[in-house]
Amino acid sequence: MAQQDKPVTRRSVLAISARAAGVAAAAGLATAFSLRGAEEQLVWQIDPEKCIQCGKCATSCVLNPSAVKCVQNYQLCGYCKLCTGYFVAQPINLDEGAENQICPTGAIIRTHVEGDYYNYDIDASKCIGCAKCVKGCLLYGNGSFFLQIDRRLCVDCNRCSIAAVCPSQAISRIPLRQAYRLKMKMR
Repeated sequence: MAQQDKPVTRRSVLAISARAAGVAAAAGLATAFSLRGAEEQLVWQIDPEKCIQCGKCATSCVLNPSAVKCVQNYQLCGYCKLCTGYFVAQPINLDEGAENQICPTGAIIRTHVEGDYYNYDIDASKCIGCAKCVKGCLLYGNGSFFLQIDRRLCVDCNRCSIAAVCPSQAISRIPLRQAYRLKMKMR
């Protein structure tokens, strides 16, 4: 025997719709409760506008060398022949001798662009986060060097040892999804 199809009525359509809405609401609530319990992951980050280049990033990090690295904002860089972030700032006798390079580990790579213009790149594997180049760049340059905590290296200590000793309180926790804080203006 063939089963007869029931006619579709307004009441049956409303009943099916109500059940579907109930299932969707239950799924939405379950998702909301599961997300509510999950905390957003936070990472340590340096605010370059607050950093005073005290040098404690190099010596206070639990890692050796430090997870703090110098980075360059090329849009701010003047590509100076005598960059005071690369050479020791001696206003009376500033020259290009190798003995005058400011970086103690040779992490800054200088390449000629053209004329009196040079490009300065940071070799992060050699950088110890001492901030000497950052401080020098701020003295007479455009301030294009600044420090950042490399997220790939940082072990994300519960209480960052650098943040504990930072005199300017430039280190704080930010959401992992947030981009690195960049230096966007000259000082």
